[in-house]
Amino acid sequence: MSKKYNFSAGPAILPDSVIKASAEAVANWDGTGLSLLEVSHRGAKFVSVLEEAMALTKELLGLPDNYKVLFLTGGASSQFYMTAMNLLDKNGKACYVDTGTWSTKAIKEAKLFGPTEVIASSKEQNFQYVPKGYEVPKDATYLHLTSNNTISGTQMHELPITNTPIVCDMSSDIFSRPIDIERYGLIYAGAQKNMGPAGTTLVIVREDMLGNVDREITSMLDYNTHIKKDSSFNTPPVFPIFVSMLTMRWIKSQGGVAAMAKHNEEKAAIIYNEIDRNSLFKGVAAKEDRSLMNVTFVATKEGIEKDFLAACEAAGCVGLKGHRSVGGFRASIYNAMSIEGVNTLAQVMQDFEKANA
Repeated sequence: MSKKYNFSAGPAILPDSVIKASAEAVANWDGTGLSLLEVSHRGAKFVSVLEEAMALTKELLGLPDNYKVLFLTGGASSQFYMTAMNLLDKNGKACYVDTGTWSTKAIKEAKLFGPTEVIASSKEQNFQYVPKGYEVPKDATYLHLTSNNTISGTQMHELPITNTPIVCDMSSDIFSRPIDIERYGLIYAGAQKNMGPAGTTLVIVREDMLGNVDREITSMLDYNTHIKKDSSFNTPPVFPIFVSMLTMRWIKSQGGVAAMAKHNEEKAAIIYNEIDRNSLFKGVAAKEDRSLMNVTFVATKEGIEKDFLAACEAAGCVGLKGHRSVGGFRASIYNAMSIEGVNTLAQVMQDFEKANA
């Protein structure tokens, strides 16, 4: 089978070495004669995997001891309500910046648990830019941000100036660049963009953010439940956690998140430079807010979309159709996407222009 470059927004590309090791573990994990899919989550071998995944998260992101790492289920969408349920009550106020579909959904859920204010939004321009220059109320319990927006192709390259703890959905750019962890009270990320397969959700929470609401919280939705049980209050998603651990090992072997950031900047520059040069395409997101993870662009000439996607497929570049709310094309270039893959796509764009301009 010829080489395929997976530009899908998610479930997304994983390193080849991670896929190979995962496949081997599914057949026979580490010589045990058992599949990873059937081992006990209480057994010493998987407990060591979970411990390593937590340790690698702390190492890669530079987490101090007062931040706890959890691997939960339910996807990032479950965190839209879990964050508000655990952090917000009628005596507080949550502030949200609305930068796309996922933050809009988070806002809807937060309103069920306490006062919620949208202090900035880019909805009026179909979320094609990241709002700036807004003020965060001093009485805010937390400020919720979405660091990268997969649909519109925007990314926050700077945090707002505030002393308010930030709650951040990093589902599509976790481990892609260094972060200033002291600015964050809680971070959550679905695995299936930059970490592993769908099925587990990473949560990083600062201890003092918890235990401050006046409501009773059901056990499964209380972060403290999962902290006390080391993410094993119920059966954890063994396979997604294992693959996420392998991915974090790979990131470490590549030089960590600083090396990932440089790699991602180089890849994004190749694609954005070609978009800006090519007469048949134009970018969607505001240039200063362009995502290093999800490159969105549209055709400048009518009727060429299907032919361009066919040319991409023929070259082994798959998953490039844009989201229905934006149209056009989307090249997702997460950590595991190679320079080779990005150069292949850029060459397709150049050849397509020569044939169709």
